[in-house]
Amino acid sequence: MHYIKDMADGHRIHDVYYCKTKISTETKTGKPYDSLVLQDKTGTLDTKVWDPNSPGIGEYEAGDFIEVTGDVITFNNALQAKLTRIRRCNEGEYDLDEYMPCSKKNIDEMFISLLKLIDTVEDEYLNKMLHSFFDDKDFCDKFRNASAAKTVHHGFIGGLLEHSLSVAETCDFMSKKYPILKRDLLVTAAMLHDIGKIRELSAFPVNDYTDEGQLLGHIVMGSQMVAEKASVIGGFPQVLLAELQHCIIAHHGEFEFGSPKKPAIVEAMALNLADNMDAKMETFTEILEANDREGWIGFNKFLDSNIRKT
Repeated sequence: MHYIKDMADGHRIHDVYYCKTKISTETKTGKPYDSLVLQDKTGTLDTKVWDPNSPGIGEYEAGDFIEVTGDVITFNNALQAKLTRIRRCNEGEYDLDEYMPCSKKNIDEMFISLLKLIDTVEDEYLNKMLHSFFDDKDFCDKFRNASAAKTVHHGFIGGLLEHSLSVAETCDFMSKKYPILKRDLLVTAAMLHDIGKIRELSAFPVNDYTDEGQLLGHIVMGSQMVAEKASVIGGFPQVLLAELQHCIIAHHGEFEFGSPKKPAIVEAMALNLADNMDAKMETFTEILEANDREGWIGFNKFLDSNIRKT
């Protein structure tokens, strides 16, 4: 298979890809064309069909696996495919694993590490809270296979688990470095801070915002999910619940980044810093791995900087 990450200007492609999006529109002169995003497990590719009514372009929609023929060009300093033939594929003509991005780390091993971390939480109520989620098979199946984002960072199968474990491990370290932190509260909040994403984003291959995700967002939904679990754990302290919810609600740190509240307790501040660090380090990593050229790569909106490979 000709993977997207290996494509370069001038390449001829003839292979099967997942059609992630399709928009039918017109040029300024009124000529119809289709704008697509093709995907395989290595990335996505902006794609155009400039003559969608030609005999070589069959019927297809977003969400289909399609066999395509075309050329790779450079447009506005980015690769783009120009297709001349498209055929919708039938089930059995493709291997789903070739098209869905997945964590490079072992999902089973990461999940075991997360469960071991749960066992180190000594607070009775926080331990019960964690087990109420991670003893639930349906929740665990979704959590293990979810992404942490639509794009930006950890946007792959196992991404939510990888990110949550990384943030929790960083918070565990921080609790040793800064004794003022309530370790059990911080580590619990770290493991649960993004659980709302299993409702905010649909499962692969779609990995797009749900209606609930668009209307409420993962921060609000995560706080609600924690409150629902606390309501069935007898005697769960209300102040502890409020502190845990606050950590989740404030973990983006600033109003402009989607947090309904800014960190008001030290554990919320620590969680925000750990979450921000992991997100930005992963973003930087993904950018560097996707670019073969040395030196300056260009401006990145999420990092708000023109970045360079060392």
